[in-house]
Amino acid sequence: MRLSARADYALRAAIELAAAPAGHVTAEQLAQAQNIPGKFLETILTHLRRSGLVRSQRGPDGGFWLARPASEISLADIIRAIDGQLLGVRGERPENVSYPGAAEPLQRVWIALRANERAVLETVTLADIVSGKLPVAIQLLTDSPRAWV
Repeated sequence: MRLSARADYALRAAIELAAAPAGHVTAEQLAQAQNIPGKFLETILTHLRRSGLVRSQRGPDGGFWLARPASEISLADIIRAIDGQLLGVRGERPENVSYPGAAEPLQRVWIALRANERAVLETVTLADIVSGKLPVAIQLLTDSPRAWV
């Protein structure tokens, strides 16, 4: 899996919003907190707002905040809002791809890969990240030395 810079920045911005004690944060504060280029962040926040994950208000008391509780927004929600489907094969969903002959089982590999991505990204929420308490399944995966190489 490759995570785009846009998705990485979106995740970091959403985590900052989830951690904000005041409830709302300006785009400038988000950009400074996570070293995200301002214009790039504005585009990302627009995508998150249009996806219903973030709300915004203009004016002196304006800023951005999460549209739902952080415990109800998964990392997968953020990635999909920015980059679309989690796993694509030549721009297609894995169930819509087929291979001839000996390569036929490859489709099942792509489906298994997507299932594993979902098992991680759909279970970890912004609240998990902010609290530093990741789900047990994630802890088990990262406890393996093989995961780090």
